[in-house]
Amino acid sequence: MRIWSLHPEYLDRQGLVACWRETLLAQAVLADATKGYQRHPQLERFRAAADPMATVGAYLVGVADEADARGYRFDRTRIRQSESAVPTIPVTTDQLAREWEHLRAKLAERSPDQLARWEDVALPKAHPLFAVVPGPVASWERADPAAGVSRRRGTSDPSG
Repeated sequence: MRIWSLHPEYLDRQGLVACWRETLLAQAVLADATKGYQRHPQLERFRAAADPMATVGAYLVGVADEADARGYRFDRTRIRQSESAVPTIPVTTDQLAREWEHLRAKLAERSPDQLARWEDVALPKAHPLFAVVPGPVASWERADPAAGVSRRRGTSDPSG
């Protein structure tokens, strides 16, 4: 599961669709509507929010907005709570940099044209739910983009 802190505009088609699906799964986990992924580390920041369902809903709205901008049709009726204003969640500069490195490696393999669009971006924008603050990589981060390996499981990282 990869719920990007990066703005969804940087994702290629496959990444945007995967992010949508995986965040819908995260929403189901937070709603206790599924048994899997209960302890997934990327859910920590949503669980820490005052209203986890509204917060994941705000994240999904941001992804759906990007899909709309591209002419895709993501089914917004699947967002359980989308009308609430929620406080932003801090995301650190080092976390964004880690995710940017991870995404750039994925784009180099499957969408070089998309990667070329962003070649001048040193530190990308964050998803609208997040506010960028100085700091280290998040404690929940498991991906090692340089190695292409998930530190938690020691297997190839299948994320978005």
